[in-house]
Amino acid sequence: MPMKFSKLSRRAVRPLFLALAVSLTMPVLARDAVVSKQSAAKSKLRKVSLQQEPQPGEFANFGQWKEVAAFIDTMVERHGFDRKALETLFRETKHVESAIQLVKPAPPGKPKNWRAYRSRFIEPIRIQAGANFWNQHAQALERAEQTYGVPAEIIVGIIGVETIYGRNTGNFRVLDTLTTLGFDYPDTPNRDARMKFFRDQLEHTLLYARDLGVDPFTLLGSYAGAIGLPQFMPGSIRNFAVDFDGDGKIDLRNSPVDAIGSVANFLVQHGWQSGQPIVFPATVTTRNSDGVPDNRWEAFIGQSLEAKYSLEDMRAAGIASNGEAPNHLPYGLVDLQNGTEATEYWLGAANFFAITKYNRSFFYAMSVVELGRAVKAARGN
Repeated sequence: MPMKFSKLSRRAVRPLFLALAVSLTMPVLARDAVVSKQSAAKSKLRKVSLQQEPQPGEFANFGQWKEVAAFIDTMVERHGFDRKALETLFRETKHVESAIQLVKPAPPGKPKNWRAYRSRFIEPIRIQAGANFWNQHAQALERAEQTYGVPAEIIVGIIGVETIYGRNTGNFRVLDTLTTLGFDYPDTPNRDARMKFFRDQLEHTLLYARDLGVDPFTLLGSYAGAIGLPQFMPGSIRNFAVDFDGDGKIDLRNSPVDAIGSVANFLVQHGWQSGQPIVFPATVTTRNSDGVPDNRWEAFIGQSLEAKYSLEDMRAAGIASNGEAPNHLPYGLVDLQNGTEATEYWLGAANFFAITKYNRSFFYAMSVVELGRAVKAARGN
């Protein structure tokens, strides 16, 4: 366990880090994020601001950890950071046990349940909030659709699933959570890969804060370090976020317009095709005409997050659509398990799988699609 130490004065940390700022131009950002377990657990949420009290954590002398010292060496050599400033910064950084608990995988044996998952997101509070958001930012959503080819309902669906349109952007200090997860990730089979990911995000966070000229402790986000209305991770943020409101800076925490443009740009950069469909209902044939079990369709399950099969090949394996799926497009088979009830099957086109690049989950992508449709229908009524 980390060693504890007395709290340092924040006044000593801020000038040291702010002195590192070499540019006030914010780079473009993106996201690899996961659906917030907090947003799934709360139906009534309040908007988070930078002034809100961050989640508590334990003081840990991260500066004495060998891995942190090596990380500091890298930041000094690769990016020209001041060593003493970083050492002071990491002595001030907290260890967040709750972040460790939240990233642990669900207990084995509990079956996935699409209907239960769906009910968390396709519900009246979120739909009404989405309609209000769409009405308030209709011009920006229309401009994003024209610029990037991403329908407004998909952008609205993502921001709604992520943060209920800014009501739950998270109040963990990003520096705390990323340091904790980058150097003290729980013991799981993918521990090394996940620690590398979070250390990379920590590196991007420090660069992001330096470019903005801000105290990195003021950056608040989810327990996994995702920031703002669209919950972009810092590393992806620097590649895909855009200044869509034209004020000369990118602000995903306070500018819904920047969030709208950034979500659209992220999807385009990850395979979104303007004017193309997203997903179609499907059925699978488990027995042939003689009643003999036929499981050829199972070969299409779990075959990466991409549309790569022809409709002809899928039909030959017993997978059928509702007749509306165009023959010339590639697809992937989407299975939405319902616990002990029957699984739902869908044909996902390239645009469906573009959404899974935002969060690598069929449940997530389908929730985005269905929430967007529900909000669009609510506005129409």
